[in-house]
Amino acid sequence: MKKQVLIAGGGIGGLAAALAAAQAGCDVRLYERQGLLSEVGAGVQLGPNVVRHLHRWGLQSALESVVAFPTQLQVRCAVSGRTLAVLPLAERAVQRYGAPYVTIHRADLQGLLLAAVQEQADVQLNLGQTVEQHRQESGAVLIRTSAGQEVEGDVLIGADGLWSRIRTQLLADGPPRTSDHLAYRALALQNALPSALRSTQVTAWLGPRLHAIQYPVRCGELQNLVVIVQGPAPADLQNWNHAANAADLEQALRGTCPALQDLVRAVPTAGQGWRLWPLSDRPPVSSAEQMAQGLVALLGDAAHPMRPYLAQGAGMAIEDAAQLQQSLAMHDIELTLRLRRYALNRWRRNARVQARSERNGQIFHATGPLRWGRDLSLRLLGERLLDVPWLYRGDGLAAEFSAT
Repeated sequence: MKKQVLIAGGGIGGLAAALAAAQAGCDVRLYERQGLLSEVGAGVQLGPNVVRHLHRWGLQSALESVVAFPTQLQVRCAVSGRTLAVLPLAERAVQRYGAPYVTIHRADLQGLLLAAVQEQADVQLNLGQTVEQHRQESGAVLIRTSAGQEVEGDVLIGADGLWSRIRTQLLADGPPRTSDHLAYRALALQNALPSALRSTQVTAWLGPRLHAIQYPVRCGELQNLVVIVQGPAPADLQNWNHAANAADLEQALRGTCPALQDLVRAVPTAGQGWRLWPLSDRPPVSSAEQMAQGLVALLGDAAHPMRPYLAQGAGMAIEDAAQLQQSLAMHDIELTLRLRRYALNRWRRNARVQARSERNGQIFHATGPLRWGRDLSLRLLGERLLDVPWLYRGDGLAAEFSAT
């Protein structure tokens, strides 16, 4: 008989998990607190390690219709504007890692995953319902939803994000930790920007106690802009999409080069404008038990929320889902062992990415001698420092990709 997988959360991780579980031959019931599955305006970078999984799920054509293919990654000094290093992407990524490096609007990524899930006859979407409680008994998982429903399943996947209710009940390890890093996000129409500010590449601007990232999304129609500065977080941490004051951002960028300031000022203040995102995370995963216990497993930000300094938050959730598919498909072993196999095969890689992301944030925002040493190293060893073979070759499964 088919096993029934219950999923809490309908974001990128939850939808990827639903698609993966269905392809592993399971019946799936997904519960999402929002009445409509939608994402806010923000961009996502997807490395070859992630794109390979999307291709394996049959999403290559859908992906290519909405992504941008950046030509290169360029690192510039936010103070002088000087180029410090360049890493070619495009064909180089395909040749080296078997898939392209792409940039995508979060809503487009969620949309193509949702469309793929809706094509699965064995997936049932339950919108406007939160999984509020769960318990394990008699070889099953029982959940209670915010609509008062009690549902029994064989497995529960907590993909309910940074403030996961499933994690709270499973691990009881307290809330996420806050940081003094604030992300200002904006999207701008490329053709509405001065030609000198339009871009077909990923550009990272590194400055003292701040950095900025710009890259194209939606086939190059839009430019995604993120500026991360150090400062006090808003009181309401659970609502990350705060209205942002453009004047506060301009003040934070005083002392940076005219090119970066011109880019920030070019974002229209009408409409969405700049939105504020206070960054929170958790320490790196320290054991498989932090990702799965019995018939309950955690995935994505519910398991390993990370800072965005390696551009792998969504990517690790998709890798989790791919490993979950492989583990659930092991029909000859007990479900608890399948979930343990999932956790054992994921926790160390997720911990490494979490730790590297935090370390990158310290390097990006360096001041004084550390900043000078960083810039010198980038000028001398640029491509070697920017490329991350252990990340892009690893696919989160049993083997790593090797270029032929």
